[in-house]
Amino acid sequence: MEKDRLVTRSYCCILAANFLLYFGFWLLIPILPFYLSDTFRTSGTTIGVVLSCYTVSALCIRPFSGYLLDTFARKPLYLFAYFVFMMMFAGYGLAGLLGLFILVRIVHGVSFGMVTVGGNTIVIDIMPSSRRGEGLGYYGLTNNLAMSIGPMSGLFLHNAGVSYNTLFLLGFGTCLLGLAAASCVKTPYKPPVKRDPVSLDRFILLKGLPAGTSLLLLSIPYGMTTNYVAMYARQIGITAETGFFFTFMAIGMAVSRLFSGRLVDKGKITEVIQAGFYLVCLSFFALAACGWSVALSLPATTALFFAIALGLGVGFGIMFPAYNTLFVNLAPNSQRGTATSTYLTSWDVGIGIGMVTGGCIAELTSFKMAYLFGAVLTVGSFFYFRHHVTPHFHRNKLR
Repeated sequence: MEKDRLVTRSYCCILAANFLLYFGFWLLIPILPFYLSDTFRTSGTTIGVVLSCYTVSALCIRPFSGYLLDTFARKPLYLFAYFVFMMMFAGYGLAGLLGLFILVRIVHGVSFGMVTVGGNTIVIDIMPSSRRGEGLGYYGLTNNLAMSIGPMSGLFLHNAGVSYNTLFLLGFGTCLLGLAAASCVKTPYKPPVKRDPVSLDRFILLKGLPAGTSLLLLSIPYGMTTNYVAMYARQIGITAETGFFFTFMAIGMAVSRLFSGRLVDKGKITEVIQAGFYLVCLSFFALAACGWSVALSLPATTALFFAIALGLGVGFGIMFPAYNTLFVNLAPNSQRGTATSTYLTSWDVGIGIGMVTGGCIAELTSFKMAYLFGAVLTVGSFFYFRHHVTPHFHRNKLR
């Protein structure tokens, strides 16, 4: 009984720490393009490149963070990465030159890459295997709650005239509270791991590469959406508060978490992912279509715009815990960190590509063409997952 209470307390603490970390993260996501444009007078392509530095740096550290978390004590590494992540919010306000901003952005991405792998791996350690999918689902729900509040708060404060420095300090304060919650997490003892000579599979879960490829293709339009959807709405003439797009998206994710994790724990991993694909593909095609339908009816397009957010939320909310569990089930227990880092690395690569390509395509043509390109990618990802990843997983899964 005492052990169960300890697990519950630690799980609640890491949920709080994750929510506060992602609140700071999501608070800045929709306003950074405006900040770069207003402060440094950067073009759309430059904005995409600068913002992608965060993802590229997170990508570079992910494989090494998985190896470190599998080799050394996880909690100290997690807390250190959390501390660095928090400090970079103050760094944004001090970066008066674009070059310094890029440097802060890179360090922020490195710390994010480490802290997110650490948090996911600690949740896997804390939760019993019979409830791992459910545990990851609720852990992911904290991301979604932060997504529902963070971007809306950031855009609302930005539109109300709050300074960028104040928003940076708000992100710093929430992460400070999150660091306090993270320090209260009690992790189970992890005996020293004897490592084989360093090789590629110490940093990347090779069996997870097919699933990683499908996840990468899926995350490209997601990266476009999280970073440019507010600009897209402004471009096509939607005047409603676009911060609510993220709120509806998070509501969809929250609803999906109520049942998707339990289905994953029953072994329906690939079925859950494929169900999510149907919704996501349809939603991205509809998002691209908003660029044309707005000329016919602005109110109807606005309603469709927010309905799309709900559909994307349900679709991605179904797939996130399922994909995470898929990677973990392909790896031995000694490579949980590596499995998690491979899962998140695949996601980050696509997010980074989405930031760059979204800005480039929008500058050359329009955002509606960028989202149409993203929708086509989701279809390709679906067919690759269905015909290659699914049979590969069932042949190689360990549990």
